Amino acid sequence: MRLFAMLIVVVVCFVSPKIEAAGFRFIDIPADANGPALTGAVWSPCDQQPQQMRVRMVTIAAARNCPAVGDRLPLIVMSHGSGGWFGAHRDTAAALADAGFVVAAIDHPGDNATDRSRSDTLSILTDRPTDIRRLTDFMLDRWPEAAKLDRGRVGVFGFSRGAYTGLVIAGGRLDILGIAPLCSEGFVDGMCAEIGKGKFPPQRPAADRRFAAAVLADLEFGRAFTLEGLADVKVPIQLWASERGGDGVLPEDNEAIDENLPAKPDYRVVPHSGHFAFIVPCSAEAAKALPEICVDAEGFDRVAFHKEFNAAVVAFFRKHLVKR
Repeated sequence: MRLFAMLIVVVVCFVSPKIEAAGFRFIDIPADANGPALTGAVWSPCDQQPQQMRVRMVTIAAARNCPAVGDRLPLIVMSHGSGGWFGAHRDTAAALADAGFVVAAIDHPGDNATDRSRSDTLSILTDRPTDIRRLTDFMLDRWPEAAKLDRGRVGVFGFSRGAYTGLVIAGGRLDILGIAPLCSEGFVDGMCAEIGKGKFPPQRPAADRRFAAAVLADLEFGRAFTLEGLADVKVPIQLWASERGGDGVLPEDNEAIDENLPAKPDYRVVPHSGHFAFIVPCSAEAAKALPEICVDAEGFDRVAFHKEFNAAVVAFFRKHLVKR
């Protein structure tokens, strides 16, 4: 998600009968042998009143450091698009928390809104799934309220390159050489240069069998996943696609995943939408500053869509994690 910037300011609050507001707390995961330090946040079910709070350059309504309400809570980990940040899908995270899920998200090192140093390298394609694996390890083993989580109910949500990340976590294997036909589009020049020089990552990212369901939105590199490369994907998937695409993602990327997955996904194409429709709705100020991200095509209402989108994501994870 090369155009993302942290200037989108919006307050979105979802309320259920039993929950006052999503609980919110920051998390910091120390560096270890598998990667650098990770910074992010957790949304959780909460019974306290929300307050306005600043998170970087964004104002949200949440109950900070509210103890998670419930036991055997399902966990959803989120992966943002290239150049995004852990709060890029905060309305979806809040909706899931209000529905009884714990949601954790981090900034991917070297591929986020404040650090783009590795966004156009092949190594990031291996390291992103490792980031999500480390985040999941932290949440299940070292998060202060880990005892409230159900280790058998873990799902992943990803957008754009985050959707690529989620698909790999679910068992997908990217054909690195399959990126080469995309080089003429000009979005991954650095990766293409590495492919031309034969500089491939030393190892492929491995699947994580702890994940039982995945929601993937406007997946990047979808055309580089073959039928064989998706043969080991066994978990149920809800696959979302924008009708118009954008930022290097074409409708064909999601069509390829829909066609090649061994089990038919819950595939949904959003009429009149562009790639950034899945990002939290923008304020008027952000729309003026970042029209490429914030301004949608005539006839598309992002606020209305997100109500439907978030409800569908909640329903999918309830079906495959809570009622299993």
